[in-house]
Amino acid sequence: MDLGLKDRVYVVTGATRGLGNASARELVADGAKVVLTGRDEKRAADAAAELGPGAVGVAVDNADPEAPARLIAAARESFGGFDGILISVGGPAPGFLADNTDEQWAAAFESVFLGAVRLARAAAAELEAGGVIGFVLSGSVHEPIPGLTISNGLRPGLAGFAKSLADELGPRGIRVVGLLPSRIDTDRVRELDGLSADPEATRAANESRIPLRRYGTPEEFGRTAAFLLSPAASYLTGIMVPVDGGMRHGF
Repeated sequence: MDLGLKDRVYVVTGATRGLGNASARELVADGAKVVLTGRDEKRAADAAAELGPGAVGVAVDNADPEAPARLIAAARESFGGFDGILISVGGPAPGFLADNTDEQWAAAFESVFLGAVRLARAAAAELEAGGVIGFVLSGSVHEPIPGLTISNGLRPGLAGFAKSLADELGPRGIRVVGLLPSRIDTDRVRELDGLSADPEATRAANESRIPLRRYGTPEEFGRTAAFLLSPAASYLTGIMVPVDGGMRHGF
């Protein structure tokens, strides 16, 4: 199946590792051009170099108000266009109610929430019909994850923003989609499992609650993202797609 990605140009934030990187990798593999970002200049450059001439790396922080304009300009200057954006950001600090400080909440709001809003707003102003805005969110949009109180507070609000944006931009032919990963085998998820007294037992317990009885791979997530961002998904908007091995049983 041809996804129609050849020579389309996307910005993918938080793409030096994890789910953002997996998504950028699959987009480039299917012929798209990608501007990928990370906070560290060398890591962003190295991640782009691994993907070849179809990718360039830009060092930005999602919380930087100047980031959206810089990234869209980089897409146009590097590849001559701008067809969509996948907004991904590292997870906020773990912790329960009494653990997280005001400073941690404020920093997470700036990067996870307000930074994403700014990126989406800039993209919406620049995209034409056929463009797409994607958000990497979390299964916590539907069910809170113990020990991730900040994420549990911010991700559902961002999903609501994305759905509102889908209604607003739909008449212009611009799509908005969200991806809800659960237990994908990334460094972040392994770090979270490692916070328990017995990481192996924690993983086994988590896998027992997944109908497919295993964690997903970054590649599986990346392929889902590439499809949703592609013209092949042209009639999908306003949806939150669980990438979770069936944990929500399709709902």
